[in-house]
Amino acid sequence: MAKTIDTQIHSGSSPIQLNWRDYLEMTKPKVVALMLLTVVVGMCLAVPGAVPLDKLLFGLFGIGAMSGAAAAFNHLIDRRIDAVMARTHKRPLPEGKVSPKRALMFAIGLSVLGFVVLHELVNPLTAWLTFASLIGYALIYTAYLKRATPQNIVIGGLAGAMPPLLGWTSVTGDWHGHAWLLVMIIFVWTPPHFWALAIHRRDDYAKVGMPMLPVTHGVEFTKTAILLYSFLLGVVCLLPVVLGMCSTLYLIGSSVLSMGFIYKAWLLKYSDEPQHAMGLFKFSIVHLMLLFIVLLLDHYLGAL
Repeated sequence: MAKTIDTQIHSGSSPIQLNWRDYLEMTKPKVVALMLLTVVVGMCLAVPGAVPLDKLLFGLFGIGAMSGAAAAFNHLIDRRIDAVMARTHKRPLPEGKVSPKRALMFAIGLSVLGFVVLHELVNPLTAWLTFASLIGYALIYTAYLKRATPQNIVIGGLAGAMPPLLGWTSVTGDWHGHAWLLVMIIFVWTPPHFWALAIHRRDDYAKVGMPMLPVTHGVEFTKTAILLYSFLLGVVCLLPVVLGMCSTLYLIGSSVLSMGFIYKAWLLKYSDEPQHAMGLFKFSIVHLMLLFIVLLLDHYLGAL
């Protein structure tokens, strides 16, 4: 059983007990885990055989550390609005489990560690691209776009779509059109994924004045946008086959997953059942995870 660190940091009259679980929560480990899956696929698709072990381990560690740091910056910047939203009010910063100063130190330390590992043990290109992604997510998206425009997730989604490219550059030291195709898949996947959650949490976002699409343009408009994006995602997911990157195994798998996504989006648009928003949100996570697993299987088994 993990022990809470005995040291107590006093902030005013309330002590802050330091627990490693609070710091782990700030890194959004489930999100980072899904992201690292796409990194691994990017690594594997970049080479015909096995990925060099050192690139695999140090690449995953460095990219994971900087991604966790970006999430910690997100917690820090959003701590005031998190405190009044039902989905986020129990995060470590709003609950006072971690002080803003310590959260900042943690995020900076994790960023520096990840950058140094990538720069010295992987390659400088991957280090700087990962740093650019961190800035894009933590500062451009979280600190500005999120509060400035209902198209925040569309514009800022590029930073979150970069992991496959980072995996590719980790093992090659260069980028390729196929890597950018993987980025495009996640880029198009992100808006319908996030807007489904935004519909479910519309009242929360309205309460804090966050200009999410369901707040500014209404739920029905957002449902239409999600459905249109689901069709666009289905087309983009076919491009690896059209461009000769993948074979029949991926064609079948991606087609089934795309039909599932479109079906969920169709239900959301044409049904008044409130659970369909979270149903699509949860399915979208499974969709992306399975899609990249199919990419991996096709890479190694498609030629057999």
